[in-house]
Amino acid sequence: MGNITLIATAAMGIESIVADEVRRLGYECQVENGKVTFEADELAICRANLWLRTADRIKLKVGEFKATSFDELFEQTKALPWADYIPVNAEFPVIGKSVKSQLFSVSDCQAIVKKAIVESLKQQYRVSWFEENGPLYRVEVALHKDIATLTIDTSGAGLHKRGYRVAQGEAPLKETLAAALIQLTNWTPDRPFVDPFCGSGTIPIEAALIGQNIAPGFNREFASEQWEWIGKRTWEQAREEVEDLANYDQPLDIYGFDIDHRMVDVAKENALEAGLSDLITFKQMQVKDFTSKKQYGVIVGNPPYGERLGERKEVEQMYKDMGKTFAKLDTWSIYILTSHKEFEKHYGKTATKRRKLFNGFIETHYYQYWGPRPPKHDY
Repeated sequence: MGNITLIATAAMGIESIVADEVRRLGYECQVENGKVTFEADELAICRANLWLRTADRIKLKVGEFKATSFDELFEQTKALPWADYIPVNAEFPVIGKSVKSQLFSVSDCQAIVKKAIVESLKQQYRVSWFEENGPLYRVEVALHKDIATLTIDTSGAGLHKRGYRVAQGEAPLKETLAAALIQLTNWTPDRPFVDPFCGSGTIPIEAALIGQNIAPGFNREFASEQWEWIGKRTWEQAREEVEDLANYDQPLDIYGFDIDHRMVDVAKENALEAGLSDLITFKQMQVKDFTSKKQYGVIVGNPPYGERLGERKEVEQMYKDMGKTFAKLDTWSIYILTSHKEFEKHYGKTATKRRKLFNGFIETHYYQYWGPRPPKHDY
């Protein structure tokens, strides 16, 4: 098969980080709201699924066209080369979404696209009925301002599902966002790394994966592993690359603290499942008790936001304590994610830089306090 078009979907605010990851894999790309598009070969499906830390999923783009009537949607969908991708025994459910488009009934759009694909495949395979008992090819019709984009999902479960999360807390941070938070810092694997609000351990675990260059998808399966036209050998090649590039000898100095001993136990369990328990130290601790004689460390924290009534005063006091505690770490860089609009006032210091990010549906800011650069000879 020749070149194909892939779309790495991304949460709002981190598209540029996904694009950097795509470029590091060696592919040129275009960045739009919520997605990064790139041309590649079938090996890229495997590599992108295995390596992209901050993308939500990888979709194969089959076609794109303007559709303002159901007839247009049907005919243009039918004209696409579905048989190039979907085998005769495939299971191919259709999901959809519509934003600012004349064709706003998602259920109707899904039904029409399904019918059009069936008609297209009937002509190609010369059969009148499809069992749909084979590999999964989940098709999506996405309408935006009357432009229909038709894709097939290559990932299966979302890419944030790394396969190591045995248990989680009340409001878990998505693994993809955790990886983005780390990649927005100046941390390098030879510097101390601390998460003082580690919860179920997601940020320290993602830091360990980044630190040893372990592909985030190494421990899970993907829908497209069952696709014959990609082939088992291509997936083997991609997984061999994952193994070859991992730097298991890289020593790491990573800590996760939490006030709740139950969350510390959960974090330890998750790190064990990820095969990283010997690289991360988890401990029960309040943020105000944290001290360190180490230099040039990096703190990444996702503290409580005080969104619930009654919690606000307590959270604001914690931000004050945090400010006093971290002020002593004069060579460290501090990065805090919160939705609290007056975080800087309570923390007692204006951030070097702020970045708007969405934690699920909550609008947050990532407050970045940059410490000095470590001297080259120091460590």
